[in-house]
Amino acid sequence: MTAWDALRAALDSLRANPLRSALTMLGIVIGVAAVIAMVAVGAGAREQVLRQIASLGTNLIMVGQGSIVRGGVKLGAGTASSLTEDDALAVLSEIPGVVVTAPSVRWGLQIVAGNQNWGTVLFGITPDYMDARDWSIAAGHGLSDVDVAQANKVVVLGQTVVRNLFGGGDPIGEPVRVFSTPLTVVGVLAEKGQNTQGQDQDDVIFVPLSTAKRNIPGMAKSNPRFIHTMVVKMRDGADMADAQAQIRDLLRQRHRLIPGQDDDFWMRDLSEVSATRDASSRALSFLLAAVAAVSLLVGGIGIMNIMLVSVTERTREIGLRLAIGARRRDILVQFLIESTTLSLIGAAVGVALGIGTAMGVAELAGWPTLIQIDSVVLAVVVSGLIGVFFGLYPARRAARLNPIEALRHE
Repeated sequence: MTAWDALRAALDSLRANPLRSALTMLGIVIGVAAVIAMVAVGAGAREQVLRQIASLGTNLIMVGQGSIVRGGVKLGAGTASSLTEDDALAVLSEIPGVVVTAPSVRWGLQIVAGNQNWGTVLFGITPDYMDARDWSIAAGHGLSDVDVAQANKVVVLGQTVVRNLFGGGDPIGEPVRVFSTPLTVVGVLAEKGQNTQGQDQDDVIFVPLSTAKRNIPGMAKSNPRFIHTMVVKMRDGADMADAQAQIRDLLRQRHRLIPGQDDDFWMRDLSEVSATRDASSRALSFLLAAVAAVSLLVGGIGIMNIMLVSVTERTREIGLRLAIGARRRDILVQFLIESTTLSLIGAAVGVALGIGTAMGVAELAGWPTLIQIDSVVLAVVVSGLIGVFFGLYPARRAARLNPIEALRHE
């Protein structure tokens, strides 16, 4: 009996009981579909996290104002005002591996253009901020060192602000107003999208740091060197944990904090955000993988049960084949091909269902998905191995039947 003959016999057997065959494949179908959908959703989520982290900039440490204590009450982050431009210069000059330090101030306010207005966030920055955060310019130009030195009244707008103030028009050279301060639009930022917290990074405006301090009401005037935050960009391959520890020690020394006293600033390594989100994604992937593994196991047991039933039902047929010269190996191969075919057909249906599920999730829930060919191939291979493994016992049982007793079977 050739392999082609064995395959045709296996397919004839499956066609003879289509409903039973379909129900037998159900576990395999669900398992394979779960594997593909799980990998697609997990890979898409990781890809989105990486894009969001990249949009924030790479190798970054954020430093911001900490909390002050009044009457034993901690007033919360942002209430301290000890962080200054001089701290940023000290970090740049004294901490090895620092490429850029970018001090900034920020303020939520209304920006007005003609008869349109929009609530956004103003950042007073230096040109280094654009480099540290990997911001690029879509139109016009960015802020320069001359703008900061002369406190020029110029502004660079984010894409969300441009859409709400100018619609489809070109804002370059147009006047806008913040409180009573007139500003001229000199550039438009390239689009970045949401960050890891879901905040719109394009809903911002950038002005020179000196302009923000001198002309924007509400900015602290008691210390002209005051800043809200600074972004520290490290060189590639730098030890971020060690750099963070060195920056903390330097700032505590500069702020004259005694041992045991709380920091009056906060620090955040953006790689920690990436690791946390990636760990959550892996946990979800492991959970879905467990579901898929159980489904495949149940499918394999179902195949074994149905094959055992098939051996019992076809005992006389097996005896007849053995009696007219079929080798036990032929019987073994036929039943193995039958169980493997069941698994592979189930895998093919599962692949289609898994891809459809992943695309449906992307369309309906708005979740990013990424179909990976290696996961499809792995699911199909594992399904075939399940067919062989769980079909082996029924196939061996069929091959070991005594021809005479098999022919007597009713």
